[in-house]
Parts: sequence; C-alpha cells; structure tokens
Amino acid sequence: MSPRQPNILWIVTTQWRASAIGYAGDVNARTPCLDALAAESVNYAQAVTPHPFGPFARAAMLTGVSSPENGVRDYFDPLPVGSRTVAHAMKERGYATAFFGKWHLSKRDPKVPLVGEAHAKLVVPAEARGGFEFWEGFESGFLINDPWLHGTRLPEPVQVKGYQSNVLVERAGDWCRSGFIPDMSGVKPDLQQTPSPDRQPWFCVVSLEAPHPPYGAPTAGVAGRDPVTIALPANVPRGGEVEAKARQELAGYYAHIEATDRAIGALVRAVTSDTIVVFTSVHGDMHGAHGLFRKGWPHEESVRVPLLVRMPGVAARKDDAAVSLVDLKGMTTAWAQERADYGALGIMRPTSAKISMPSVVALPYQCDRVWRGVRTKTRKLVLNADGTPWLFFDLEADPLEMKNLAGDVARAGEMEKLRKLAG
Repeated sequence: MSPRQPNILWIVTTQWRASAIGYAGDVNARTPCLDALAAESVNYAQAVTPHPFGPFARAAMLTGVSSPENGVRDYFDPLPVGSRTVAHAMKERGYATAFFGKWHLSKRDPKVPLVGEAHAKLVVPAEARGGFEFWEGFESGFLINDPWLHGTRLPEPVQVKGYQSNVLVERAGDWCRSGFIPDMSGVKPDLQQTPSPDRQPWFCVVSLEAPHPPYGAPTAGVAGRDPVTIALPANVPRGGEVEAKARQELAGYYAHIEATDRAIGALVRAVTSDTIVVFTSVHGDMHGAHGLFRKGWPHEESVRVPLLVRMPGVAARKDDAAVSLVDLKGMTTAWAQERADYGALGIMRPTSAKISMPSVVALPYQCDRVWRGVRTKTRKLVLNADGTPWLFFDLEADPLEMKNLAGDVARAGEMEKLRKLAG
C-alpha cells in the first residue's frame, strides 16, 4: 500500500515583515507560538514576496505565475476566472481543498471605500474562488474584528463576532480535523473522529488579514504597547514626525502580532503532527524605515517575508535559498507527489529571486513608481521602468540598506550581471 499523502496547511498573514518575529531576533515581538514552530521547521531566512502588495502577491502565490503575467497588473484587477491555481493542481493529485479568510482577488469597485463593510460584504462568486472546493472568507474590508464571512455554506455574508484571526483559525481548524465532504455543510458533524489511513488528504489555506492596518483596532485582549518602549532600527529617522508615526503604528502592530501568534498556535495544535505546515506573509510594511511607510517599496522591510515549513521527517534548519512566494505552488505539489518522501524540500535551491511592482497603486504612502529587480542573499539591484538602476545594496555589509550604491561606477560590472537576472 502506498504511504498516505500528507495533509498540507498554508497559514498566510498580511503585512508581517520577516524581521518582526521573536525567532528572527526582534526584541519587540512576542511570538512564542511561531518561535516554537520555527524550532521544528525549515526557516527560509531569505524568502521574499515577488510583489510587495496584496493582490499581486496573492495572485502570484496561488498561480505560481508572477504579476502581471497572471492577469493582475492593477490593484483593482481581479484574478481572471479560469486561472489555474494551486487548488486545481492539488485536486488533480487527490486532495480535498479549502480556503478560509481574506481573498482580495475578486472584482472591486474603486469608488467604494476600501475600509469597512462595503468590501467586507462583497460576495466573491463561486467561479472566482480559485478552484477551491470549500471556500469561506471575504474579499477585503480590513475588519480585524467581527469579520463578515460567506462562501460554500454561507450563501449570504454573515458577521461573526470576535477577533478575525481567532474566528478564522477556529473555523479552519474544525475543517482540518473533520475532513471535507462536497455538500453545503462543508464539515462532517463528528469533529473528534480519528483520521483513517485511507482518508482523502487535504490542502487548506488560511488567509489572515492581521497584522494589517488599522493598527489601533482591538487585539483580542492583548494589551497595547507604549510607543516610547518600541525599539526602532537605525534606518528610521529620529526626532520628527516619521519617528512619532512609526512608534505609534508599531505599538499597535506588535499587539496584533502577539494576538495573531496565539491564534496561529491554536491552529497548529488543531492539526495532526504529520501535517506539513507553512507560515508566511504576502508582504511587509516599511514602518518608517528610510522615512517611508506601507508597502510597494523594494526595501527589505517591504519585500522580505517570513517563511517556515514544518515537515515530518525533515530536521529543523535555517536555509538561505532565495525562495519566493511564487515558488510555493511548485513546492506544495512536489510534497504531494513525493508522498512520504519529503526529500522534495531539497528541490528549491535558487540563488536569486525576482522582485517587482507592475504598477503604481494610487493610495497614501505607497511606492511612487513601477520597478523590477533581483535579490540574492548578499545583493539587491532595483531598476526603474526604463531599466536604469534605482537602488543597489550590499546586503552583507549594509543589511539596513543605508547606502545606495547605484551610482558607484566601480560596481557597474556587478550590477550588469544582476540586471541580466532581473530580466
């Protein structure tokens, strides 16, 4: 008898930058659950988002195709109906598939306020849910508390009271424990039944909005921080409005990180120990670094993301491969094909990763230009839309990106080699 294919869980957060976790050395971050997960996982310490903005990154992550080639060029572009996603690929490999939480890939009205119930209650049509057999979530709205949910068993949006991360992981945990049957209930009634060896394996994506703004939203009983106590990196300008704004934001940001860490811990405990667990984020946030805020920027705070992969039979380690979220689809289908042979993790050994922003998002604080670039463990080159160098950093000597070397003629040969990798 063939070994049972592993269940696979993706936990995807929003705006959680790679550095903002206890295991990454952030003294502000209280993340005991993720620290414990990291102790059992491969930590892809150089992981990046292909595009540091939600819809572009989500489309790339789900399809394995970068934006705009996947059909998402503008912030309000929906993922084209009929796009082939990881859900289709996993179903073909015998998996039941489920999605919970923030979608942010459906058609939206640019004239409607982004924050609030208008987007939160927007119904994502069944044909626009990326091929997931079971789907329960919301388009957007940034309601970190009391989210509106709709989907397979909720034909109309229903508001569920509670901290969004807690609500989603509880519902997803029930689905993961019980298994899937293709009817309107979505979950079997007996949530305590013991999985049988011949049960259909499942693939589940849990998409959390936190720690996305509004940073001042209530945080499920987690006390807010005193902005004065927040430790800031050296690349945040001191003594003015940028510092004050950064401290105020980060006080709420770290509270949401703590609250969501607890929720993630509950979800990890809800699945069996032989489940492959992936934790990541679609992008980070500048939080005052270089005087900038939000995402879309090519700096480390925006582009680098956490990526943990806990796999039974694979020892915990730090891995410096240049993995991108666009690789996750291929990695996941490889794990499914390899079944009990989890050596498939070793297939991902890239030494560079492409990064880009295909368009300018006309929202406050966001990046002001289209750009593309490439990042290695030790270097980052960013090009303007016309191909001229904008930024070049020696990440090994200058991890906070304090010195732009794009104009250094002595580096021209090095930059030309990276330009070819950037495409």
